[in-house]
Amino acid sequence: MVATSMGPELARAADILVADYCAVKAKEAVLITADTASDMSVVEAVMNAADSRGAKPVVNVIPPLPFQGGLSNPYIAEPLAAAIASCDLWIDFTFPNMAGSDPFEAAMRAGRTRYMMGGDAGGEGLVRMFGKVDLDRLHDVHKAFIDLTNRSVGKECHIENEKGTDVTFELVELPFPKPRRAAKPGLYTVPGAVGLWPNPDSVRGTIVIDGAFHEYYATMPVPLRLEIDGKIRAISGGGSEQKVMDRALRRAAGGDYGKVIHFTCGIQPAARYTGRSFIEDQRVTGNDAVGLGTPFWEEDGGENHPDAVVSMQSVWIDGKPIVKDGAIVGPAKLKRLADKLEPLYN
Repeated sequence: MVATSMGPELARAADILVADYCAVKAKEAVLITADTASDMSVVEAVMNAADSRGAKPVVNVIPPLPFQGGLSNPYIAEPLAAAIASCDLWIDFTFPNMAGSDPFEAAMRAGRTRYMMGGDAGGEGLVRMFGKVDLDRLHDVHKAFIDLTNRSVGKECHIENEKGTDVTFELVELPFPKPRRAAKPGLYTVPGAVGLWPNPDSVRGTIVIDGAFHEYYATMPVPLRLEIDGKIRAISGGGSEQKVMDRALRRAAGGDYGKVIHFTCGIQPAARYTGRSFIEDQRVTGNDAVGLGTPFWEEDGGENHPDAVVSMQSVWIDGKPIVKDGAIVGPAKLKRLADKLEPLYN
């Protein structure tokens, strides 16, 4: 188990996560799950924050799961599944995580639980992602970006970066909302990443990745290249991580490499690319978490897919520049809001 000591900064960030973003209420049953690789100072800070707000927190620590999502089912013990079924708020710091598992799906169908995917966030990352940003301003940028993509359904999105990424796809509508707070039952993620959702069959080009969450999160010894023509046709590079990505893709897609499920654009002004946290690295301004494998709406989809991190992207929608080398450059309203979004130096 990892433990960091961040003092009042971590306590404040945990309180913002629990009380503000997750909208915890007195007497709510709060389940905090972690594994033996989690930062236990984060777990303790979140537990204390829930307790201080009058909720009833419980911590459950397990060995790290070998796989995420539905692939984790054989490794989830019955007592943990029972706890998942009986909580109001579930904050999950396991990594790989349990979103998409059978207990998760049962909790979502029951309509009681708010699930917060904390993943591999460590103490310093939690402070940056919750304690060093104005969440209201962050949501304003997110909403303006999503309004743009929803107006652009059916149009072409083009992504490039200096390392060789050059990919196009047709935008589809956001499949689920991302509100300011996790106030209603459902799945929630750390704020700071805007989804760019493709028609998977329309994705064409090359994606060059710096890091990947396949069976674990790792940066690439050398960049790994994906060649896509509707489906992922080939992978190359990546050094020792290529074999891991190959088997993770085949596991997620039932034998072949599958498709590109999602792109994103990080907008979190305080996030840092450390190479140690997938949850934080993908939210660095201009970074992109590319979901790979099987779309969640297809059989055996869900959260079984590997993710790749692409750095410092440029984005065009319908031929108009939106992001240039990681910085938002348009349209005017989105740029104006993004320019006001800076880290808090409290």
